[in-house]
Amino acid sequence: MITVKRLKSLNEQELPKKRSHSSIRKLIPTLLFASLIGTYLDLFFTGVGLYTFPKRPFPELFSINIFFPLVGLPCLIILYLYIIRYLSKWKKAGLIMLLSLLMAVFERYSETLGFLDHTNSWKHIYSIFGYSLYFIVIDYFYRWSNKSYE
Repeated sequence: MITVKRLKSLNEQELPKKRSHSSIRKLIPTLLFASLIGTYLDLFFTGVGLYTFPKRPFPELFSINIFFPLVGLPCLIILYLYIIRYLSKWKKAGLIMLLSLLMAVFERYSETLGFLDHTNSWKHIYSIFGYSLYFIVIDYFYRWSNKSYE
């Protein structure tokens, strides 16, 4: 059997490796799921009257701020999924709690800016529990939808 070896004296550059787009394909179902869940939760809570969006794009068409569930949440989820895949279970739980607390703080800040208005009966602890559950569901969905890739 004859093998051909590359001469070490040649100063040729190696061909660049093709980048795989499988990591992007892995994210797309989860990002769509996260956007849909966020949109439907906003529609539900505004329909029930727990909060409103005084400043929102296209107020004559949408009762919610479509920017956050369609742009903000996917960006947050990309960052979340990138970080969480390297963490142990306890560190995942800590990250989920930290992100949930930050989202509740972000809600309070968006209220001061006039983008969100909660009713008097709303407690921001609801947001902490809700976002915790949301991040857990997104993590499970991501792992479930990507079993075929592993």
